[in-house]
Amino acid sequence: MNKEIPSCKNFNGYKPCFGDHDCWENGCKENIAIGKKILIINLDAMGDVLMTTARLPGLKRKFPESTIYWVTLKIAAPLLFNNPHIDKVMNYDSESILILQQMKFDYVMNVDKSQRSCALLNAVDAKNKLGFGLNDDGKIIPVNEGAYYNYKLGMDDHLKFKVNQRTGQDYLSETFEIDHQNDDYVFNFNAEEIFFIQEYKTKVGLSENDFVIGFNTGCSNLYPNKKMTIEQHIYLITKLLEKNKYKVILLGGPEDAERNNIIYSNFEGKIVNTPTNDGIRRGACYEDIADVVITGDSFGMHLAIALKKYVIAWFGLSCWTEIDLYDRGVKLYPKDLECSPCWKKECPYNLECIQMIDLEKMLSTVDDYFEKMKP
Repeated sequence: MNKEIPSCKNFNGYKPCFGDHDCWENGCKENIAIGKKILIINLDAMGDVLMTTARLPGLKRKFPESTIYWVTLKIAAPLLFNNPHIDKVMNYDSESILILQQMKFDYVMNVDKSQRSCALLNAVDAKNKLGFGLNDDGKIIPVNEGAYYNYKLGMDDHLKFKVNQRTGQDYLSETFEIDHQNDDYVFNFNAEEIFFIQEYKTKVGLSENDFVIGFNTGCSNLYPNKKMTIEQHIYLITKLLEKNKYKVILLGGPEDAERNNIIYSNFEGKIVNTPTNDGIRRGACYEDIADVVITGDSFGMHLAIALKKYVIAWFGLSCWTEIDLYDRGVKLYPKDLECSPCWKKECPYNLECIQMIDLEKMLSTVDDYFEKMKP
């Protein structure tokens, strides 16, 4: 009974990879080496999960022969489907935690500065631990030298808000101890989704020749002050429709449904109000229809970056320096507002940063883009 269990990515000990071959008895028919076993822990914020996918090519350069596991929240897991660099996506739940605690890894890499993610890093058996863990008092700590700068950004507001010019991708590469290149987000549609996008465009009367502008109108309820006002959206859409050459679609998630319906009521039949309750994969399909996405710093912005759209992003309370648009867009932020960025959930200054958004710059940027890219 001391037969060697195959060390192959495809072998699971439950059923054969090939119906005519017993891998346990006769050895692997098509052995795919496991290589370095790597676990990524990234639970918090769907936009951050998308941004972390940009580190996968760097991991594969450092560990070309490797097996990558990723544990995340159930709501974010679909963002990682169809990703060629990830071998297994696991939901953060008791079952997955139990399984992970029985495994041994070469590396565990925790992106999140949260107690639950840090506790999971502590609990996993790994030769090398990178990112953030917990000390004996339950405090979040950096567990490798490469995580020190990332950690300090969370502890020093002056460094984070006024000094830092590094993108999140840059200092996360340092945290993971991999080379930082200008690697893009990794997000892929499957064949059914590609077909759905074309079918939906036909259904709502959009063609390949249309100039389509998507408005991602909302953001997470955790930081509601990232949003432009409804009135600002109505102004922009009115001005764009007056040009008689643009098509407009509204984008968002379940928390944005009421807001989008209000905006749409001002332009009924003139713009497209995409569904907000079809899940994040369908939401990505709707966003893919747009050529340009106008958005705040939100999951919708990160999705637009992942979809390689031209992004016009506004910032107020969050840090614009940490976002990389990959030369596909512009970032609008208050130049001379001492209190911005701040990451506050409540504003004592009547949301000056939102009032100061340069709407005319948005309109001219849209014109400039289409004149250059779709003359």
